[in-house]
Amino acid sequence: MLKGKPFVKWAGGKRAIVSKLISLSPIEFNTYYEPFVGGGAMLFELSPKKAVINDYNKELMNVYSCIKDENKFTLMCKELNKHEINHSEEYYYKIRDLDKDSKKFNKLIDYKRAARTIYLNKACFNGLYRVNSKNEFNVPFGKKTKINTYDGVNLGIIYTYLNLNEIDILSVDFEEAVKDAKKGDFIYFDPPYDSDTNTFNSYTENGFDKDEQRRLAEVFKKLDKKGCFVMLSNYNTPLIQDLYKDYNFNYIKVKRNIGAKAKDRFEIEEVIITNYKND
Repeated sequence: MLKGKPFVKWAGGKRAIVSKLISLSPIEFNTYYEPFVGGGAMLFELSPKKAVINDYNKELMNVYSCIKDENKFTLMCKELNKHEINHSEEYYYKIRDLDKDSKKFNKLIDYKRAARTIYLNKACFNGLYRVNSKNEFNVPFGKKTKINTYDGVNLGIIYTYLNLNEIDILSVDFEEAVKDAKKGDFIYFDPPYDSDTNTFNSYTENGFDKDEQRRLAEVFKKLDKKGCFVMLSNYNTPLIQDLYKDYNFNYIKVKRNIGAKAKDRFEIEEVIITNYKND
């Protein structure tokens, strides 16, 4: 079976370690939940027949919804073609600044917003998605003179997958996204990571601080008590060690290169935590 690949570059993306995640996943489960789906590397590799995918980033989830809709998918690709033709530094900032007028931006038709999200991701500096406190995209121009915004074959595979299977697309709080999970379901959490440094986590205007990490741990424990299979990725920090001390830890070295500065690109230890063991 042909499998899709992430259509955007996303901070903390899992393409490099997805085989490890698959090896640690339960062999059999019912519905798959991914409350922080991001670029979808895990989703596409696992390719479950029934899934609930979610991200608090509404612009990102709008892209998934447009890919799933045949008409919007076609119109989105036409918009991306226009972006490629018109691409320049001046044009980039023109498209980037559309969200500065929130009332006007909120009226922008969904497939055009989806194309904007992909274009900015491909044309901005280092493929970073970052917003300020007003939820305005604020990443500078990436200085590429020419860009390819999408792979038509890959998007076609994703379109087929989303339509031939039972995939629900949400954009809500992570706790809300898993409220219907039942015994035997599999939930994979890939939140913005805990860190004691300036590691980037501004995917939305609200950020994701240590209190959110603690709230997530409580949701993890509730799902565990329900009889769900639960997996979570994070940095190996004292807080994460403490929050999940009763569960199973798998350690992995990963190179992170999303940082704007060379000193922010380094090998770091991540943990994959599960409430079950794969014997």
